[in-house]
Amino acid sequence: MEYGLLTYQEGREKYNVGDYVQSLAAKQYLPKVDQYLNREKLATYSGNHIKLIMNGWFTHNHSDWIPAKSIDPLFVSFHVNSTAAPYMLDRLGVAYLKEHEPIGCRDKHTVKILKEKGIDAYFSGCLTLTLDTYKVPDTERGEKVYIVDPFYNYPTMNKIFQSPKYLIKSLLNGNIFKLGKINRQLHKVIDKEVLDTAEYVTQIRPRGKENDDQKFAYAEECLKKYAKAKLVITSRIHCALPCLAMGTPVIFLNSFNTFVDTCRFDGIIELFNRIDIAEDGSFTSNFGLKNKITTETMVKNLELHHKLANPLKEKCSQFI
Repeated sequence: MEYGLLTYQEGREKYNVGDYVQSLAAKQYLPKVDQYLNREKLATYSGNHIKLIMNGWFTHNHSDWIPAKSIDPLFVSFHVNSTAAPYMLDRLGVAYLKEHEPIGCRDKHTVKILKEKGIDAYFSGCLTLTLDTYKVPDTERGEKVYIVDPFYNYPTMNKIFQSPKYLIKSLLNGNIFKLGKINRQLHKVIDKEVLDTAEYVTQIRPRGKENDDQKFAYAEECLKKYAKAKLVITSRIHCALPCLAMGTPVIFLNSFNTFVDTCRFDGIIELFNRIDIAEDGSFTSNFGLKNKITTETMVKNLELHHKLANPLKEKCSQFI
C-alpha cells in the first residue's frame, strides 16, 4: 500500500504554514510517505492506489475537487468553507462524500451543511489536536513568550497596497484609515514589557522561496518553539490548537467577525483561553483577565481537547 500526504498550492504572494502543520498532524499516522499530493490537484492524480487523510480547509479548486478513484480517502477534520460550499456540494460532490461517509468535520458548521445535503457527518475537531508527539518534558520549558500573527485579519500596508483593486476597495470600505490598528490593539491587551521581550513568529511566508520539504521543516521549527514556550499568544488556530496538544499555555486573540472566518471556528473556539475583541476595541476574556496580559499572567489550558483528540487518534490508526 502507498500513502500520500497533502501539500498546497501557494497563493499569489504567500503561503500559509498552518496548512503544513495540519499535514504534519496527518503524517504522524503514516508508516511512510510515498507521494505528496497537492490539495488542488487531487482530481488529476493518476498514480497507484494510495491512502490519503483528507483533513483541513477545502478548497480553492472547488469546481474540480473530487479526488481520483485511485485515492482512498479518510475524511476527518474536514472543513468546507462557506465560499466553496455552493460549488463543492453539487450533485457529484454530494454523491462522492456519501460514498465515504461518515465524514469527520473540523467544525460544526461543516457538519451542518453536510447534513443538510443528507450526508452522514459528525464533529471530529482538528487533527492538530493530536500533535502531542511534539510535547516536551516540563523541564525543557523555558521563559520565552511567542506572539504569533496577532489580529492578522486587521488591515495592513501589504494587504491594502497589494494591487490597485485592493487599494480602491480599502478606500471605499474605510480600511485604509485603520492602518496601525494591530499595534494599537496589542497595546490595549498586552503589557509593554511583554511586547518588548516576546519573540514574534509568523505563519505566513512568501511564495516561491521554499519547496515542500522546506515548508514542512519550517512548520516543524514552529511547533518545536511552541512546545518549549512559557506562553503563546496568537490569532492562528493552527498555532493555538497544537499548543493545546503539546500542553503549552496559549491565549487566543479573537477579533474575527466575518462569517467566512467564524464558520471555521464553530466548535473549536470553545477549547481556548480567549480574549474577545469588540468592534470598538474593548475586550473581555473567558479566563478572568482583569487588565492586560503581563509577565505575571498565568493561564492553564482548559484541557477540553482530549475528548476530540483521542477518537481522532483511534480513527486515523484504524485507517492506516
